[in-house]
Amino acid sequence: MTTETAETRSGWAALFRDAFNQSRNAMVLLDDDRRHVEVNGAYAQLLGYRPSDLIGRPVRELRADHSAVPEDEWQAALRQKQFTGTIELLRADSVPVTVEFAGHPEIVTGRQLVLFVALRAARSGRLRDDDPQATARADLSQRELEVVKLLAEGYSGPEVADELQIAHNTVRTHTRNAMTKMSARSRAQLVAKALAECVYW
Repeated sequence: MTTETAETRSGWAALFRDAFNQSRNAMVLLDDDRRHVEVNGAYAQLLGYRPSDLIGRPVRELRADHSAVPEDEWQAALRQKQFTGTIELLRADSVPVTVEFAGHPEIVTGRQLVLFVALRAARSGRLRDDDPQATARADLSQRELEVVKLLAEGYSGPEVADELQIAHNTVRTHTRNAMTKMSARSRAQLVAKALAECVYW
């Protein structure tokens, strides 16, 4: 396995930040107290708030019923690699929004954070299977999934080639194919879409 370097970590951080900020899917980072640490533009727009109005705010304040998930359920969710669910939030204009989400717990620099990605959202009502905001899972091959996963973990093209024991040009081909299938214009957008659509979890 390729050893992670400071350069790789900083490259991953930049790639993640670009993917987070550029994603059309609403994304939010919560801490272990369920407070907003960071939000992207799509999340702020979905709820009708400025990002600065959300940072530091507990998510329970935005829940339609102002309740909190019981602590034992939250702790159980944090022990999973990924969890999914549905939540009803209130927008700034008091209109309820039902959000289907995927949560991805991660320890970052010793701090428990959870990345929440909105998979579907619908105002004032139930999510429908034909909801126009629903994202279709891309039909990626197993090898394309492996390449995207490593890119999302911060590996460079040559490091992906080393890890998978394939040629660097093959990595480029798989990356291009995955970008085409997921309608991504850049690697950052590819990672954002992979996060949003949970194609490799």
